[in-house]
Amino acid sequence: MARKFLYFVAAMVILVIAGAFVFRVYGDELMEVAFVPDTEFTAQDILETNVYADRGMWLARPGLVKGNPALWRPDDLAESDEALPDGKKAAVFFIHPTSFLKKDQWNAPLDDKESQARARIFLRGQASAFNAMGDVWAPRYRQATLGAFLTDKPEGEQALDAAYQDVLAAFDYFVSEIPGDQPIILAGHSQGSLHLTNLLKDRVAGTPLANRIVAAYVVGWPVSVDTDVPEMGLDICEAPDQTRCILSWESYAEPADYGRIIDVYDRTIGFNGEPRKGSKLLCTNPINGDVGSVAAASANLGTLVPNEDLSDASLVAGGVPARCDDRGFLLIGDPPDMGPYALPGNNYHVYDYSLFWANIRADVQRRMTAFLAG
Repeated sequence: MARKFLYFVAAMVILVIAGAFVFRVYGDELMEVAFVPDTEFTAQDILETNVYADRGMWLARPGLVKGNPALWRPDDLAESDEALPDGKKAAVFFIHPTSFLKKDQWNAPLDDKESQARARIFLRGQASAFNAMGDVWAPRYRQATLGAFLTDKPEGEQALDAAYQDVLAAFDYFVSEIPGDQPIILAGHSQGSLHLTNLLKDRVAGTPLANRIVAAYVVGWPVSVDTDVPEMGLDICEAPDQTRCILSWESYAEPADYGRIIDVYDRTIGFNGEPRKGSKLLCTNPINGDVGSVAAASANLGTLVPNEDLSDASLVAGGVPARCDDRGFLLIGDPPDMGPYALPGNNYHVYDYSLFWANIRADVQRRMTAFLAG
C-alpha cells in the first residue's frame, strides 16, 4: 500500500509540473502563493568549461546504462522492425520539462534530488520513444522553477534565461562529442521545448548544423507558424517522410477549452519581433506525421497507458484519434481514460508524448530512414 501511495504522489507531482504553460494561464493568487519564489533572483555561477564532460551531468547519454530512464521500453513492445541498415543511429538531444517545484529559489540546484527524480520519470515516458533510432543525450540543467511560469515578475524571465544558458552549454558539448557526420534529432517537452525553440534559433538557423537535423520535436509548447518558424532554421514537417523539419503539437480532448491560453499567447512577441496575436500554431498530427490531416483512432499504433499503481505502462493500440483545429491545437476526440490527471479545459498536456508513443517511435524511424537514404 505504501508503494502504491508513493506512485500516486509521483503522478500528482507530474500533473503539477508538466503543465507549466497551462498553469501560467490558470494560476491564480493561491498558485502564486504556493509556487512563486518570494526571494530575489540570484545570478547563477557560470558553469565551468567542459562541465558536461562529467557523465554525472547527464540523466541519459551513450555509455550510461544503469538507471538510464531513456532506455526504458514497455514489455509488450514489438521490436522486430526497428533496426536501421548497418545499425546506424542518430544522436538525440532531449530537454526534459519542469521538475522543480520549490519556491526558495528561482532555479533548481543540480543536486536537488526530488527534481532530478521527477525528471527521470519524464524521460522514461517521453525520451524513450527515441531510443530505437538514436542514442539519447538528456542533460541535467538548472531549470527554472514552476513558479517562474506563474508570475509577471522579471525574475521569472531571468530564471528561464539562466536555465537556457545551461542548455546551450550542454548542447555545445553534445555537438563537440558526437561524430561530425552523425544525424541529429532534437526533442523536448514543455519548458524543455521552450528552450528548444531558442536553441533552434540560436544554434541551428543559418548554420551547417541544420543539414544534420533529422527532425525537431518541439512538443507541448506553442510555436507560431508566422512569427517563430521562419527564425528557427528548419521548415515545417508537412509530410511523414520529410526531414530537416519541425513537429509540434498540444493535445486537447473535446470539447477543448483553451481560451485563456490563447489570451496569454496573443500578448506575446514572436521571434521575428512581431506580435503573435492571431497567428496560427504549428500543429503536427503525430499519428500521420503531417499537418492538416485527420487520423482515426484505428491508426494510433499505441498509447502508453500506466498500470493501476503507476509503476509501469503498456501499449494500447487504436484508442485515440487526432486532428488539428483551425487555430492549431491538436484535438483527440472524447476524453481518453488515462487516469485522473488531465488538466483544466480537457488539456492533455501531461500526455502529449504518451498518447502517441508508438506513432512517434514509428515517425522517428521513418524520418531516419529517409534521411539516410537522401
